[in-house]
Amino acid sequence: MRKQIAAANWKMNLNLQQAIELTNQLVNSDIHLNEEHQVLLAVPFPYLLTVKEMTDNVLGMSVCAQNMASTKNGAFTGEVSGEMLRGMNIEFVIIGHSERREYFHENNDILASKVKLALEYGIKPVFCCGEPLDIRESNEQNSFVEIQLKESLFHLTDNQMKNFIIAYEPIWAIGTGKTATSDQAQEMHAHIRAVIANKYGKEIAETVSILYGGSVKATNAKDIFSKPDVDGGLVGGASLVADEFINIIKSLQ
Repeated sequence: MRKQIAAANWKMNLNLQQAIELTNQLVNSDIHLNEEHQVLLAVPFPYLLTVKEMTDNVLGMSVCAQNMASTKNGAFTGEVSGEMLRGMNIEFVIIGHSERREYFHENNDILASKVKLALEYGIKPVFCCGEPLDIRESNEQNSFVEIQLKESLFHLTDNQMKNFIIAYEPIWAIGTGKTATSDQAQEMHAHIRAVIANKYGKEIAETVSILYGGSVKATNAKDIFSKPDVDGGLVGGASLVADEFINIIKSLQ
């Protein structure tokens, strides 16, 4: 059975003391995770080791980087390489978040390089895809997302795609308070799984965890996560509030 995942994306928020306090609240909460559950904390680079040390003994909870470089090393001031992440035993990394695509002009080719490098260093990508509002309004979201998947992921082998993690995040629903309905989320997640099945086969597609991202809150998580092809969420603002994120975790199937 594929993993059910609650991933927190803290983005560029919290000072160190706030990060420690939030992690403490999560670690000491009454969350009970089983082997089918995974909680990821995508924290800012300066906090990776601190939060990792605090969560290392918590079953099912792991630290995740928010990004990594598309090159191995070199004169790239401010970048963080896959080798650096691997050296800190960071197991997961978000790749292709819509903010990276929009603000830092990361295209599908760059993201393909990042995915390849992450896997080369034994780091598991959380690959983001999703459409802007104009694409949704013109009803072209399926083909738009399909191109993102094909151009960034279809160089992977069958074995690399097995148990992969994809996060569908409609850009129009990120930080806007708007949320795709649970039916809209299910429709796109089913489409993503079908695209993967067409390339890699149904058996591998069924192992891929597909998360929904876009204004997920404790009040809507249970409904969204109840859909058969929705395997959890990539959570932004709500993950910065301990009680809110704890309730989202408890909404996993």
